[in-house]
Amino acid sequence: MKLQSASQREVKRIACGTAVGGVLLVAVMYALSMVGVGTFDYRVITGVIGGCIIAVLNFFLMCLTIQRAVSMSEQKSMKAFIQGSYNGRLFLQAAWIVAAYLMPWVNVFAAAIPLLFPNLMIFYLQARGKLVTPSERKNPPPEEMEELEDYKGPFEA
Repeated sequence: MKLQSASQREVKRIACGTAVGGVLLVAVMYALSMVGVGTFDYRVITGVIGGCIIAVLNFFLMCLTIQRAVSMSEQKSMKAFIQGSYNGRLFLQAAWIVAAYLMPWVNVFAAAIPLLFPNLMIFYLQARGKLVTPSERKNPPPEEMEELEDYKGPFEA
């Protein structure tokens, strides 16, 4: 299944925000190590890179899930599908944290913190008023208008 253009754009924005958050996290952990709080070595960088990859992958999978769920006709199966996907994505994050703990070349804190970056990016975009749906825009681009015309809400048959 291919992501719709609006979803692709959101995944790119979340990926950029997560990358910026990762760079800031590395800088903060380096600064803390300079004042004697914790240590800074290659394990921090590997943890941040892995955590950012898992965070963006999780958001990408969520976009695929929602896109596929919208095309389902039966509400009960759609709800079960979304719940199963949520559980799977939550398990992916938990497995990453456990793996980071077990891998000696990964800092577990640096690996876990980036999992919060997509949420922070979404809050930032909402606060700035830059996270609006195509239906809320006055003049959405023609490609999004086609997507809106084909859209059937979760409660429409």
